[in-house]
Amino acid sequence: MVKRYELEDLDWERIEGLLPARRQTGRPPREERELLNGMFWVLRSGARWRDMPERYGPWQTVYHRFSQWRRDGTLKRMATRLRNRMHGEGRIDRDLWLVDGTTIRASRAAAGARKKKGPKSP
Repeated sequence: MVKRYELEDLDWERIEGLLPARRQTGRPPREERELLNGMFWVLRSGARWRDMPERYGPWQTVYHRFSQWRRDGTLKRMATRLRNRMHGEGRIDRDLWLVDGTTIRASRAAAGARKKKGPKSP
């Protein structure tokens, strides 16, 4: 059973071939699907890497692989392939594709801090 934020089998088959070849050194490597599911969990939940469930492996490993795949373009290739496939299936309009990475800082008061009070008038 697929858990929340995890790839279904069909989605995994679509992107599996885009992942770089694994190097076999040292310990047996974690499965890429587990690592990718861990990345999705963090990105979709908004939690810190350290708070990621242990079922995805050590958070340091998942974060390292995320950083590596971002630098070498693997994540971009996956997004492009999925976007092209979904466009071909009529599920999205390529011209309207958008990934929003906007961050807006809230005021301290929005987080529950006390509001500053000005000087009292006589």
